Order: sequence, then C-alpha cells, then structure tokens
Amino acid sequence: MNNENYTGVTTGTVATACSLAALDAILDSQDIACVKVETPKKTLDILIDECKKFSSTKAQAIAHKNPYNDPDVTVDLAIISTVELLDKTGGEVNVVITGGEGVGKITKPGLQIPVGEYAINPVPRRMILENLTDKIPEGKIAKVTISIPEGKKIAKKTMNPKLGIVGGISVLGTTGIARSMSSDAYKNSIVTQLDVAIALNLDNLIFVPGNIGEKLALKQLGVSKEQIIQTGNYVGFMFEEAEKRGITKFTFFGHMGKLIKVAGGIFNTKHAIADGRREIMVAHAALCGANQKDLQRLFDSKTTDDMMDILNELNISVEVSNSIADAISERCHQRFDLDLNVILVDMEGNYLNNNFIK
Repeated sequence: MNNENYTGVTTGTVATACSLAALDAILDSQDIACVKVETPKKTLDILIDECKKFSSTKAQAIAHKNPYNDPDVTVDLAIISTVELLDKTGGEVNVVITGGEGVGKITKPGLQIPVGEYAINPVPRRMILENLTDKIPEGKIAKVTISIPEGKKIAKKTMNPKLGIVGGISVLGTTGIARSMSSDAYKNSIVTQLDVAIALNLDNLIFVPGNIGEKLALKQLGVSKEQIIQTGNYVGFMFEEAEKRGITKFTFFGHMGKLIKVAGGIFNTKHAIADGRREIMVAHAALCGANQKDLQRLFDSKTTDDMMDILNELNISVEVSNSIADAISERCHQRFDLDLNVILVDMEGNYLNNNFIK
C-alpha cells in the first residue's frame, strides 16, 4: 500500500474500513481482518485490529492509522466505527452517519459541514456511503457512529479549536490517501480560517505567521481570536486566497525575523526554502545611513534580534524598521491587490516600526 512509507491513509479511509468491517460482522462475514475500501483514487486493503459483534444487528470495528513519513498527529490513533442496522420506516437514506467520542462538532459557519454537525468531512461521508450501501439488506438502514477516543486530546494540536470545532478532531481526506509532507493538506487546513471569518462577518482581520504572532497580537491589539488568521509559512498562498475572497485590507503582524523575508519578496518563509534576513536587514540599514563597519556587524549577526540590538545602538532601529515595513507593503502590493497595515514586533511584542495604523 505504501511507497517506501511516503504515503499513508486518511482518517476518512480508516473510518470507512471500520464501518465496512462492522457491517460485514453483522452479516456474518468470516474474514474481517482486512477489508477492501474504494477510495476516490484506488482500492486499498486496510487491516482491522479488532471486530466485535454485539448482536444480530450491531457490531463494532477498530483500526489504527498506520505510521508513514509525515508529522501527522493522527498517526497511531485508534478509530472506531459502530454500525447498527435499523428498520427503514419511510424514505430514509441507506446510511446515517454521526460522530461519537473524540470527533469534533462544528460551532462556527464557513466550513464544509453545517453548524451543529459532527466534523466528518464530505469525502469520508461519501466513502462510507458508497462502500456500505450495496451491502445493506433490503428494508434496513445502517447507522454509523465514528469515534476516536484520543481525539479530544489530540485536537489541541490541530487548527480545530481556532476553527470552532469542539470536542475532538475531524475525520478528513479528499483522496483517501495521505501523502508524506503534503503541503496541500496543511494549506487546506489553514485556508478554512478565511471562510470562517467571512461567515462570521468579521472585519479588522490580523494575519500572523503562527502561534507566537497570535499570542502577541492578542496582547497588543485587543482583538479576538476569531479575528486572527495564521498563515504559517505560506504567506503568499494565504494572501492570494484572501484576495480571491474579497479580503483586501488587513493588518500583517508578527516578529521581525519572520516578516522581514517578505520585504525581500520571499512569500514562503520556511527556512529551508529561502532566508535572506541578514541581506535584507543590511540593505535597509545602508539605505538609512549605516556605515560599512556597522553593516558588516549586521551581516555577521546570527539573529534579527541581534541585528536590532545593533540598530538600537546606532539609533536607527525605528527608521530601518519603517523602511522594512514599507518594503513589505510594496512587495505585497506588487503581487496582490491588497492594502496592508504592517506591524513588526520583537519577541515581547514591542513595536519596532511606528508607521502603522493603530
């Protein structure tokens, strides 16, 4: 199933496999240690850890999401599906899907699932429906309950609390296959922040690189968590998606060490992709009158905090910070139709530039 451990399966695929195994147990299948799951991409063989038949109409199956080469917080989680066959009394659908322990509930609009529903995304729902429907006896419907016992604890490591998904994690997947180090999966998770903000009709949005930026913005700007959008390293992607949605005026807030890269036209700020912090700092310090000896000191510094100490010593830190903030706005305006208010801070949240709108 894997190619040198570079691919795995999604939580949606495992939930589907467990649902299929539980239904097979009800129907007295003899071999349910492994089931074949039809995904949008291909058929996968999924191992089942345990299957229990409670009665002639109810069974439960458990499987784990196997490790693969990716920092995925859902790896090794036990996923459980309990299936119960009920009498069809009218024109009900063949499969009713709900969540149990550890599966989050939607509390904010703007996501793919309506408010009040369990966070089992459309593709996993469709996979469960399509894999089970042909096996359900005539006159019956299958009630499928997905549970993830460790989901509530793991959810703290995901975007779910910020998105208003409470009580657990989401059952996700668009192809059924999880790919190692997939930037697409991460992008899909962070872009939903924009949809929630639009659905809540929020204004005065604050875009920050990550958790540190969010913490400092809450401290300094007096805004709510709902107004803060984390970009991660994908600044360009998030700005592009914001523009597509009509969000064209907002504040870009964060630590100098992260935001300075954008002043150099670097819109993916991951260190392994590009850096250029010292080069950008040296260029702006030179524009603000620093001499060659001090420029060499800046160039030899290891962190932007060290550079700011030198600029403070030279009494040009605010001037240089203003120049960098202007460059960030200019670079973004060249690439997107955006009106940015740029605020640069240090690790304590102290303002470094003063050419912004409070």
